[in-house]
Order: sequence, then structure tokens, then C-alpha cells
Amino acid sequence: MSIVIPALNEAATIGDVVSCLRSAAPWHEVLVIDDGSTDGTSERARDAGARVVRHPYTKGNGAAVKTGIRHAAADCVLILDADGQHPPEDAERLVCRLGEYDLVVGARAPSSHASVGRRAGNALLNALAGYVSDRPIPDLTSGFRAARRDCLREFLHLLPNGFSTPTTTTLAFIRAGYSVAFEPVEARSRVGRSKIHFACDGAVFLLILLKIATLFSPLRVFLPISGLSFLVGAAYGIWNVVGFGRIPNGAVVLVLFAALVFLVGLVSEQVASLRFERGPEGR
Repeated sequence: MSIVIPALNEAATIGDVVSCLRSAAPWHEVLVIDDGSTDGTSERARDAGARVVRHPYTKGNGAAVKTGIRHAAADCVLILDADGQHPPEDAERLVCRLGEYDLVVGARAPSSHASVGRRAGNALLNALAGYVSDRPIPDLTSGFRAARRDCLREFLHLLPNGFSTPTTTTLAFIRAGYSVAFEPVEARSRVGRSKIHFACDGAVFLLILLKIATLFSPLRVFLPISGLSFLVGAAYGIWNVVGFGRIPNGAVVLVLFAALVFLVGLVSEQVASLRFERGPEGR
């Protein structure tokens, strides 16, 4: 098991995180990816016994995770944040379930989210992701997860450089037919301020979710739009025929739009299916 910890200016916590992990179990390695920190994160991590890979400048949390996956030497990878939220005993619980599952996500309780707005935003994202994947997802954005390294490398080209790596990997694993489990964990309060801001990043996460939905399950997005447009157009047309004896142009446009969206969604679904039918070597 390789432990991958993306870190940006986490000098206050990274030493304790690495030390606690190293004392909890005989991991193959603890790998810290310093994403261009300016506060001595690399030095603190190295002093605590971690192997450090440093980016020359800040590329993003997702870029750091991808670097960690590329440099990991073990067959399985455990990814966690550097802010001290995740107890080492929870790490062991996630890792122990990898024999049965390909991806194990540490699902935080709703009370772990600091503000009411963040709880509501995460609940909305979880509900939309559950609709896209056709299974309940209790925590879509948790960065605490363990997975088989070869499976992660299979989707490496899909992972963004920003903060949506957990979202992408969760939906990609489910859509590809891999076994995914959600293990309940209690996240502790982080040290310092979060680098994700609900007001600024909430819309970004929503757009990323829609992008991933159209990438993996296009009909889940296109079909409701097509159905709504058809129903509105048909109702508008019938009402005009009964009341005025004519079919308005607006009703025709809505029905044609519904047919067009449905056909585009059908083609997109076939393209998405081909991506997963070719196998890891083809991808």
C-alpha cells in the first residue's frame, strides 16, 4: 500500500499526519506530493519520514494526486488530505476492504461539513451523482479513498487538475463496473482554512458533475430534457388545436427540439459505452 498525500502549504499539519500514519501500520511507503508550497511543507514531510515529490509551481490538487499515482510503487493506493482530518485507524479500515472492492471511499457524516450551505451543496451533489450512477452515493467529494493502482491509472487521463478528482474517480469506477464501497468515517476539524470555497467553487463542482454525467451516462442528462420539451410542445399544440384549430410554430419547434436532443443523447450514449467496452489496454 502506497499512501499518497497531496499538500499545499500544510506545514502546520503534514509532519503529524505522516508520523501518525507511519506508526499506525507498516505501509510500503508514504508519498507526499508538494504542490508548490512556500511554507516548508516538503521539509516537514521529509523529516517525518515521507518520500517527497515536489511540483515546481502550484498545479492543483488533482495534478498532485495524478503525480502521486504515477510515482506510487505499490499495487494499491490510499489517498488522503494533508490537513489532519482523517484518523489513521480509519485509513486501516478503508485498506482492509480493498480485497473485496476496487475502490473504497471514506464517506463523511453530514455533520462533518462545517456550514449549513456546504451541507446543502454536498447533499445536492450526492443526489445528482446518485441519479447519474443509479446507486446511492453518500459522499461524492471525499478525498479520502483507497483503490487499486491499475484501476486508477486506467482513468488518469480523465482526472482534472483541480478539486474534482474524487468526483471523477467515483463515477468512473461505478460506470466501468468496478466494485465501489463507501465506508463511514468521522472527519475531524481541519487545521487552518479550507482551500475550497462554497460560494466560488459550488457552481464549478456542479458544472463538473454535469460534464462527468454527459461523459459517462449521457442519456441520464439528455433524456429528461428531451422528455420535458416533448411534453410541453405536445400539450401546447393540443391546446391550440382544441381551442383555435391550428398547430402553432412554437409547438412544432419544441417537439423537433425534443427529437434532436434525444438523438444526440443516443449517439453520446453509444460513444460512452465504447469507451468502457474497449478495456484498459484500448483506453
